[in-house]
Amino acid sequence: MKPIILDLNNSDKEFLYIQLYEAIRDDILSGAMSAGEKLPSLRSLSSELGISVTTTGQAYDQLLVEGYIFSKPQSGYYVAQVNSGKDSPSDRSPRAAEKLIDYTVEEPDYLYDLNCFDFGKWKKCAAKVFNDYSRLLLFESDPQGEPALRYEISRYIYRFRGVNAHPDNIVIGAGTQQITSHLSRILTKMDIHHVSLEAPGYLPVQSMFRDGGFTVSHIPVASDGIDIGRLPTNISSAVYVSPSNQFPTGAVMPAGRRYQLLDWANANNSIIIEDDYDSELRYFGKPVPAMQGLDKNNRVVYLGSFSSTLFPAVKISYMVLPDEMAEIFRSIKSQYTQTCSKSEQLTLALFMEEGHYYTGIRKLRSLYSQKLQAAVSAFTKHGGDMVRALDTQSGINLTLKVRSRKPAEELCSDARALGLHMVPLSDITDQETSALIFYYNQVPLEKINDLIKQVVENWIFTC
Repeated sequence: MKPIILDLNNSDKEFLYIQLYEAIRDDILSGAMSAGEKLPSLRSLSSELGISVTTTGQAYDQLLVEGYIFSKPQSGYYVAQVNSGKDSPSDRSPRAAEKLIDYTVEEPDYLYDLNCFDFGKWKKCAAKVFNDYSRLLLFESDPQGEPALRYEISRYIYRFRGVNAHPDNIVIGAGTQQITSHLSRILTKMDIHHVSLEAPGYLPVQSMFRDGGFTVSHIPVASDGIDIGRLPTNISSAVYVSPSNQFPTGAVMPAGRRYQLLDWANANNSIIIEDDYDSELRYFGKPVPAMQGLDKNNRVVYLGSFSSTLFPAVKISYMVLPDEMAEIFRSIKSQYTQTCSKSEQLTLALFMEEGHYYTGIRKLRSLYSQKLQAAVSAFTKHGGDMVRALDTQSGINLTLKVRSRKPAEELCSDARALGLHMVPLSDITDQETSALIFYYNQVPLEKINDLIKQVVENWIFTC
């Protein structure tokens, strides 16, 4: 590190930080300071030059913004690679800095719509956490989740989902995987080793339970929910269902069948795992109350997530456990650490406390309802006999039945080329029909019709 020796003039009309900025910049451009060379710290340079740390910081900030220097966390400031030509003033402009580590961010393959979430309000809540509650961030998070967030969740799901939940019975985790892992351990301690899943249903859950050593069976789903008559009897087991918005069909389990399922669980000493997937996003009538609110015998585990109602990068999920299962978790929770960001948990707690969460859901219902209608109308208009869209009137996706000899993966690849997010629901159901799941929620409303027209034309042209 070479010393920086400057003759700063307090009587000069230019501010001191401008004089310092120009002097360092000129040394970099002339080659007197080499790329990769470390600069003195703010405090040491200000002491050497007899100026304030603030003045030195302003000069460094200007050099940083213009690309003459770059910073490394916990290390300091370094001279960037700047190519300059002495004959051309325009060549003195800063070029891209050559960093020791090149950080690149890949844009997603799919379209996205920034109108789906109010990041401004989220940032204000995050700033309040760092400004007013920074002391809380100096300690690890509770393995069960932050008490403030568990309290806000308990209030919300009681008011809007009819779920009876004490904060002590709520467990927070970083997404479905951690929550399911905890749930698997609890079920094992209850001597439950068999889980029934809906077919079709949420496939990642199957792998999670199988990895946990469970026997898994698949039970068909009809328009009124899972076939209860095919569930195991005379053994303790668990069944994973989405009664308020079945994925991917959107089927709603009516009240009568919900009581039948509760009776099955009580008669067979079994557990119902209620995944309340996207239940708030219902566009016809009011959201259907959760089954957990009907449970009088502590047989229902309630699962919830914020990935669709906030933004996917926030991996915050939770479960509400019956008393016995909550006690089992508390007895083992010290063996595990919380993988969900503490700062994001506290930010979400404030976001909910100030009413932003529910306001955001109301806006999403309106926006996604328009997108769903636009998508269904576009497939009806442009799809002809080739494509049939099944309107679920809820959620963030719809099911497509496509008459084509092309494999489902190729159909999805054609959609991806246009920025549309589609995944196969299954392999080809027969020689001429594929079932796809289309996530319409992130496609900007004004682009839906034209993009659907293009993808259908591509499918027809390449068949």
